[in-house]
Amino acid sequence: MITFYKNNNGLFPTENRENNKWINVVCPTQEETKFLLHELQIPEAFYNDIEDIDERPRIEIENGWFLIILRIPFKSNDAKLPFNTAPLGLMFKDDVFVSLSFHQAEILSDFVLYTQRKKSDVKNHFDLVLRLLLSSSIWFLKYLKQINQRIRLAEDNLEKSIKNEELQALLQIEKCLVFFITSLKGNDMLFHRIKNLKNHKEDFDPVLLEDVEIELRQAEETTNIYSNILTGMMDDYASVISNN
Repeated sequence: MITFYKNNNGLFPTENRENNKWINVVCPTQEETKFLLHELQIPEAFYNDIEDIDERPRIEIENGWFLIILRIPFKSNDAKLPFNTAPLGLMFKDDVFVSLSFHQAEILSDFVLYTQRKKSDVKNHFDLVLRLLLSSSIWFLKYLKQINQRIRLAEDNLEKSIKNEELQALLQIEKCLVFFITSLKGNDMLFHRIKNLKNHKEDFDPVLLEDVEIELRQAEETTNIYSNILTGMMDDYASVISNN
């Protein structure tokens, strides 16, 4: 699905393909893929990299196109992995800015509504990149709250009786946290690479840079705390089972 957004005290959908600020593409069809590759002339290598769910965060330039890949969290339909992360590709050249994702995620629609509520204009391409990176960190924290609730629920159930189902639930959460930790580390490295781009420092809002850094750090620290707590719980229950 392709959605065109105009910049008017917030990002609003528009039918006008010419005067748009942002082209958001999610799970593209064959026709939409042709539009990206042939009309917009996005490098095919960029498209293929974003399609790979294991692609790591990075920044790259080819034929005047910038490619920035960051990791975003999403709720998975896989019961064995309730929360996962996927690449979000941000590509821009001249007046064209395209985001591409092959997974449905709440972050993008929420980000649009947030800009409308705050009536915030996007100043330039890097401003939009940093705002999406900030939104990604906030959504990591939102999902971490849900993960914490699952940990507490599993802990309460295990206090009553140790069952394989509850231990498996903890193992699933542990796997989610591993993906979160890896993705957040990648996003953090990406942020510092963007921040240190010498030719684009005038494009950066210092307040926005600080906000992104704070939220990224908080998401990383929270994930590590939950991971350590979960590891300790698993070790304790392993000792109980061994004693029994």
